[in-house]
Amino acid sequence: MNMGKIDRIIRGVVGVALIIVALFVLTGAWQIVSIVVGGILVGTALSGFCPLYVPFHISTKK
Repeated sequence: MNMGKIDRIIRGVVGVALIIVALFVLTGAWQIVSIVVGGILVGTALSGFCPLYVPFHISTKK
């Protein structure tokens, strides 16, 4: 795990918001992009691990 509590909460909220917007507002390619990005954010928030942090040696976990 390389994500702190605040990081996980923010990713979860933004991810769910993107999915909701995609389902009720967007159409076409933007809808697909929003669902994919939202799903990635929710997934990383639930797992507590962000693969993009690894090459940069970033950790928000205290």
